[in-house]
Amino acid sequence: MHDDRLITEKRLERFVRERIAPAIYGRAVPLELSSWDAPGEPVPVSDALHQIFEPQEHGAAWGKAWSTKWLRLRGEVPEGWGAAEGTAVEIVVDLGFSNDAPGFQCEGIAWRADGTIIKAISPRNRHVPLKLLGGGLSVDFYVEAAANPDVTQGWTFAATPMGDKATSGDEPRYRLGLIAIAELNEVVWELYQDVWTLSGLMHELPFDLPRRHEILRAFERMLDLMDPDDVAGTAAPGREALAEVLGRPAYASAHELVATGHAHIDSAWLWPVRETIRKCARTFSNVVSLMDENPDFVFSCSSAQQLAWMKEFYPELFVRIREKAKAGQFMPVGGMWVESDTNMPGGEAMARQFVEGKSFFLQEFGIECQEAWLPDSFGYSGALPQIVKSAGSRWFLTQKISWNQVNRMPHHTFNWEGIDGTRLFTHFPPVDTYNAELHGRELAHAQRNYREHGRGNVSLVPFGYGDGGGGPTREMVAAARRTANLEGSPKVRMGTAKEFFTQAEAEYPDLPVWVGEMYLELHRGTYTSQANTKQGNRRSEHLLREAELWCSTATVRSSGSFTYPAEELKRLWRLVLLQQFHDILPGSAIAWVHQDAERNYAAIARDLEAIIARAAAALLGEGETAFLLNAAPQERSGVPALAIAEPVRADNPVDVTERAGGYVLDNGIIRAVIDANGLLTSLLDHASGREAIAPGQFGNHLELHRDTPNEWDAWDIDAFYRRNVVSVVEARSVTLESAGWDAVVVVERTVGSSTITQRISLEAGSESLGISTTVDWQEREKLLKIGFPLDVRADRSASETQFGHVFRATHTNTSWEVAKFEICAHRWIHVGEPGYGVTISNASSYGHDVTRAIREDGGTTTNVRVSLLRAPKFPDPQADLGVHVLDLSIRPGASIGDAVEEGYRRNLAPRIVTGGNPAEPLFTVFNQALVIEAVKLAEDGSGDVIVRLYESLGERSEGLITANFTTRGVQAVDLLERPLKTPGVVPGDGAAELTLRPFQLVTLRFSR
Repeated sequence: MHDDRLITEKRLERFVRERIAPAIYGRAVPLELSSWDAPGEPVPVSDALHQIFEPQEHGAAWGKAWSTKWLRLRGEVPEGWGAAEGTAVEIVVDLGFSNDAPGFQCEGIAWRADGTIIKAISPRNRHVPLKLLGGGLSVDFYVEAAANPDVTQGWTFAATPMGDKATSGDEPRYRLGLIAIAELNEVVWELYQDVWTLSGLMHELPFDLPRRHEILRAFERMLDLMDPDDVAGTAAPGREALAEVLGRPAYASAHELVATGHAHIDSAWLWPVRETIRKCARTFSNVVSLMDENPDFVFSCSSAQQLAWMKEFYPELFVRIREKAKAGQFMPVGGMWVESDTNMPGGEAMARQFVEGKSFFLQEFGIECQEAWLPDSFGYSGALPQIVKSAGSRWFLTQKISWNQVNRMPHHTFNWEGIDGTRLFTHFPPVDTYNAELHGRELAHAQRNYREHGRGNVSLVPFGYGDGGGGPTREMVAAARRTANLEGSPKVRMGTAKEFFTQAEAEYPDLPVWVGEMYLELHRGTYTSQANTKQGNRRSEHLLREAELWCSTATVRSSGSFTYPAEELKRLWRLVLLQQFHDILPGSAIAWVHQDAERNYAAIARDLEAIIARAAAALLGEGETAFLLNAAPQERSGVPALAIAEPVRADNPVDVTERAGGYVLDNGIIRAVIDANGLLTSLLDHASGREAIAPGQFGNHLELHRDTPNEWDAWDIDAFYRRNVVSVVEARSVTLESAGWDAVVVVERTVGSSTITQRISLEAGSESLGISTTVDWQEREKLLKIGFPLDVRADRSASETQFGHVFRATHTNTSWEVAKFEICAHRWIHVGEPGYGVTISNASSYGHDVTRAIREDGGTTTNVRVSLLRAPKFPDPQADLGVHVLDLSIRPGASIGDAVEEGYRRNLAPRIVTGGNPAEPLFTVFNQALVIEAVKLAEDGSGDVIVRLYESLGERSEGLITANFTTRGVQAVDLLERPLKTPGVVPGDGAAELTLRPFQLVTLRFSR
């Protein structure tokens, strides 16, 4: 038989494009249009409907970037339309859509005249069924059209002014397309779906499989039967020609896919938060409309913040969402406030993502999410399994690891073991997307790609347009129905995430194990981009710690005269959590987003400072004595941890000696030698007598790298950046600013077009040298690092993460180690050999790299560098330009415990307040390895005191925590403050004995 396969396939493609698709709507008549342009930011529907609408021309250009046009659509349905069987009347609205995916261009919401929401209008979801308009043959409704610009520019990563309203221009970006009443031919529509599903399947089947050719011949019969001049009249016979191949059941061993509707809506990215709120309304209105027509369709919604927005701004829609949640169709998942980054948020912030998210879902829907849901975050901290389990959840889902550049994860379903030993059932959907359309290509890939064949046979596929929203469509639901039991395809069943995890857990009990962090081999630049956003986050986390601690202390100590500001603190926490979203904190959003973030962080700092001041005044009373409010979990300047007392000054001032144009600083604990170029040529701690800086080298070494990643500018640092570097050695001036109890050396430099001023300081009694770097950053596509070559043979580095630290190799034996050329650390990174180590702490930096070299003398130099600034051009062409102050410290002769202490010291600046009375700490812990991370009042308003602590050294540690106030008892609880049987915790009378495993996290509730 002659091979005419390609001829028939081309015939089919053209027939679908030119005959079937145009026949879906057999006839159409334009609607009468009028419009009103919102003068600035979007307005509520109640305001828009009262405006004066002027006549609007069809086909007109409209919409400068980020503007909103309200359209009024009016008309009468022609007599007889929709009366024939298999037809329906719909309104078709084209706002000027391109062929690109929804969410990255103009989009709209259809509203009834009474101000209730109908559904969204988007590039692949343009229809509004007449029946949704309230009955009758008259059409009269509104469309809120958003002229969101396409910032992607085809993913060329070219710099664009579109991400800032101030620079996006006034020219119209779109032109209205067809806006009309149309008659839908449902038989033709169904035929189109048949062809779409079978064609997608056929192209994925092997050429030697008879099934592929049987589908092709069925298409050939369909094409012969149908009349190209009367598609509507011959669509039914066309469907009959395909019925046999469409009805054949799947193989008994076919892979099973649980398809759950989804719309991964980035809470801010290439659009501001204000537009995300509207994107959510568009998507969720689509979803509930689809549910009305399809009772078996379910949707997974992962962000409590997004539903909180619906409750606040779209209450009528929120009521409908609640109804669908009760029906088991609209299902909250994930249990987090937002789909946050997991590399950079601090431990308490990561815990609060689950506290706020799960509490919201429980309160508003009566649903407790059992899974963590993070398909798109940029790598996953090794502390997450314990945090997820501590929140009462049991499963984890992500997809992003499939983006790895070098190494492929060996499993799709497995147990993930965290740094403390907690194991979490984890799944990577092998479909390798969270925006599936249920196309044959995607389904075949999921089946081929699945790595657990022979052990398990079920995976999850989240389907629906995402990132910019849109969600599932009726076409996707049709595809799910057709592939439920189809020969050659995996079996697709619409269901919930819970149903999937329950089935997967049951069928695969003996899981493989992945230990430690899941490092994403991509997007490493997100540890550094948008330094102001990162600094705001770090500062906010520590101000929240202080505010909750001192407000709790004031509430307990003031005998009722101080009221704990629970609602105010919750509001501020939720704002901080929102900004930890995985495109805000990582610095990968447009300028508008980061401008908003910086304004928010300034407001957060202002409000928290006011709260702390009120609490301090209630605690201290009136007086002129200077007290140190020590919020750190370690003693500081003679003030106990978590206490308020008069600080004790160090015994001796810093000795300063001038040497060869530089200076020697010595406080009796450490000695630092700074040369005439401001370079750190020696750093010695007197206790060990050992030199930290490698022979012949120098620390405080600034290096400027070319930073031109292949793509994803704000996201990526590519390894080849190391091959182009300028060593910044020469200083314009090195001067001694002050000497005495504290000494400060000021170093001024020029780097490219930027000026740098460093303040190198040593305080009396301090075990670390501080380096504060002020940069007026004017570089483009450059990376600035500061390095410290240390005389330490370290085969691994320790980097702080949530509630502990993670070890990473300093060598590159394997491809997995090679890929970790840029790593994330929180407040500190430590390198050491038995008996000696050095820690470098920071106040707002996250990106680091650690390399090693063997010297001619046989010794090992371990070079630790901190990434200070980047200058990517996409998506914010002005990213990071301006003045930055970046603080760090280096502490020689440091243990891991010293690193933990130094991290808090660097991030909790001394707070001196005058008053009349000291304050005893609420809690005392009799082992420095056990670190108190948070002290707060209980979420339920009972007045009970919650304390959260963890084992910080990575070893088994014992200790006693005692409440220094009258209690009615203590019990271990989970993150949501519910009783939890916790190994290693023995409650007593106002105290608890602790025997904790390495990095174990414990939350205790002390009843007052």
